[in-house]
Amino acid sequence: MSGVISGGICEDGLDQQSGEAVLRERLQTGFLGIIAFSLILFMLVQARFILISLAIAIILFSLTTDAIFAISYRLKVPKWLGTTLALIGITLALLWVSTTIVTQINEVVVIAIAYAEQAQAALPSLTERLGPEVQERILIAISNFNITGWIRSLAGQASGLLSGSVLVILFVGFMFAEQVWFPTKIERLVGDAVQAQRVRRIIASIMHRVNRYLVVKTAVSGVTAFIVWLIFKATGLELAAAVAILTFVLNFIPSVGSIIATVITALLAFVLSGDLPLTAIVAIGCTITQFVIGNVLDPMLLGQTLRLSSFGIILSLAFWGAVWGIPGMFLAVPIMVALMIVCAHIPWLRPVAVLLSREGLPDDGSGDDDQQASPPSLAA
Repeated sequence: MSGVISGGICEDGLDQQSGEAVLRERLQTGFLGIIAFSLILFMLVQARFILISLAIAIILFSLTTDAIFAISYRLKVPKWLGTTLALIGITLALLWVSTTIVTQINEVVVIAIAYAEQAQAALPSLTERLGPEVQERILIAISNFNITGWIRSLAGQASGLLSGSVLVILFVGFMFAEQVWFPTKIERLVGDAVQAQRVRRIIASIMHRVNRYLVVKTAVSGVTAFIVWLIFKATGLELAAAVAILTFVLNFIPSVGSIIATVITALLAFVLSGDLPLTAIVAIGCTITQFVIGNVLDPMLLGQTLRLSSFGIILSLAFWGAVWGIPGMFLAVPIMVALMIVCAHIPWLRPVAVLLSREGLPDDGSGDDDQQASPPSLAA
């Protein structure tokens, strides 16, 4: 009888020890995960300039690779010639965009200094209906705004934009140079030809989705920016080009970008004109433009390309905006698309893909119709 009791006690002790060991292992895994996430977040923040440039370079490389493949396939142009022309085009386009933005920033700075007193005189008439307390708070907030620091920040971002453009050009150039070795590197890294082919299909699917999203978004944002430019020109307001560029950039930020662009446009119209009816006309025109294009044209062209959760997009915007600022918000959707497709192919990460998807049915990209049109170096 005593042997049975002692045996039961021993079994209970072993079960308790094994339970404690499992709990200890889970705690260690959790702490290691927290440490790893903290280190990754630290690296993302510290190396933000290089990582943002690298991400933009990968997107440009993906877009031009599809274009080069289509041109070479249809026009029978040698691949080396298409690659050279693409690299020259990317270089000229980035330098033109950088110098244009820098020029517009300089114009904004000059006009901001000239209109600073006019803006302070116009604000009381704008806020007088809000009550004396709200008006006083707004005036205190405006008076505490450091215009000198804002101008220095703009100048610093302008110089950083030129440096980033040069770095992006270098990254894209080296990617083109090593493009032929990508399939071999993937196969040797994975160690299995079948698995390597699956990895290349995943990469091709991500490229296809992101490319379609960026092409459509560029076209839609361009149309929106052109209409806003026409509104400013028609009303005789200054900074038409700067407002159009700002609208174009902010429209790449889902959900909130168009709202921010419309609010900034209306405020600038009031500061530049000081006329409430004219400001109302500009605000209504920009609001109608953003609403029609954002709710009719944009969904019609994109269709089911993204299939992302709206709440997930907001979280992604908040996270990458906190880590990388405005460039992070611009890259939030492409990163989220890539993350969802990758997680859909990994069994233990599939719940993450389910949470990121719109209907809870993550798309792994296997049904893309354009898979066959992807570059052979990645999709074959």
